[in-house]
Amino acid sequence: MTNSLVPPAGPQRTLALAQLTNSVGDGAYYVTSALYFTHVVGLAPARVGLGLTLAWAVGSLVGVPLGRLADRRGPRGTAVLLALATGLAVASFLVVRGFVPFVLAACAYASAQSGLAAARQALLAGLVSAGERTGLLAHLQSTLNAGLAVGAGLGGLALRAGTRSAYLGVFALDAVSFLVCAGLLLRLPSVRVAQVQKAGGLGVLRDRPYVVVTLLNTVLLLRMPLLSLGLPLWIAERTDAPTWLVSALFVLNTGAVMVFQVRTARGVTGLASATRVVRRSGWVMLAACAAFALSAGASPWVAAGALVVGAVLQVAAEMGQSAGSWQLSFTLAPVDRVGEYQGFFGTGVTVARTMGPLVLTSLLLEWGTPGWLLLGGATVAASYAMGPAARWAAGPGEVAVRQQVLASRPAPASSGGPCR
Repeated sequence: MTNSLVPPAGPQRTLALAQLTNSVGDGAYYVTSALYFTHVVGLAPARVGLGLTLAWAVGSLVGVPLGRLADRRGPRGTAVLLALATGLAVASFLVVRGFVPFVLAACAYASAQSGLAAARQALLAGLVSAGERTGLLAHLQSTLNAGLAVGAGLGGLALRAGTRSAYLGVFALDAVSFLVCAGLLLRLPSVRVAQVQKAGGLGVLRDRPYVVVTLLNTVLLLRMPLLSLGLPLWIAERTDAPTWLVSALFVLNTGAVMVFQVRTARGVTGLASATRVVRRSGWVMLAACAAFALSAGASPWVAAGALVVGAVLQVAAEMGQSAGSWQLSFTLAPVDRVGEYQGFFGTGVTVARTMGPLVLTSLLLEWGTPGWLLLGGATVAASYAMGPAARWAAGPGEVAVRQQVLASRPAPASSGGPCR
């Protein structure tokens, strides 16, 4: 892994550029979509929430067969088609005028996004050696945060304008960003399709150890709505800290991931180091929860100090858990079914985004300090259980065999050559 925040030239940099392109569009979409659907389309907030929950539930189910499609038909072509489909789904929001069309468009968007994530992971696995994947994923995570920050700024301009045309411009930008992403992915070398072994209709669900690893990772991901929902509500209702701190903590988190995620992932090179960093991140997250809990009932600036300390610990835990989970998700997946397995592993993100708000609001706002400690304790328990689960999933000598197979595979056949 290089020390630079920019990945090496070639396929790795092209993947990062594709990530940057569509994350700028997504950042603008995320900060404006709720107001667009309620103020411009005219949907009730509760209906928007229901529609998006249904859409991401469908997307999480569709992600696995789309990942399997990438394994069987080739990840590059599948990723390009799904990027185009995502752009088309975003564009369809421009003409949505009712609840049912909104739900259909949202389902198409969530399904294409979930499948695209799985296909991109399979493409990454085919283009990058096993030892470089976690490092590249760290680069991509930093790129994602940078793109979202830029996109959020553009979305803020649309919010300031507050006009229908401004909102439509944001959606058009997001749609175009996925078209550019598809063009960049098309410039990557093609990946030789492995002979996929049939595993029955349940596919990855028959791999019980991998299912357990995914479930444990989902518990660790319940922290995802913390910055966007849990902490803002906690600060506003349970502390005397200034409300502008919500924005400051978000900037702190985003900036830290951009600068330090690559460095954090540098030491994660195999199963042992991955489980070790996940276990350590569990304790750090518990300390973060304790710091957040101390902010209740304190003076404004003492509360602010506790929240900043908690946010620093939380982002450190986040970066460690991310690096470890990336390594585990690839190491434990069969080499001929990476797309299918990544599609299933990615459902943890969807479940966390769906259940996280309910879990966090119940624990933090209703239980207070005991809720924070329970959240931290659950994180520690899941992080410690990850080690035995990962060893169960690997089996005796299975990881070494998988890595030898990966190392012995020929270089990907080029179709147009990498972008330099």
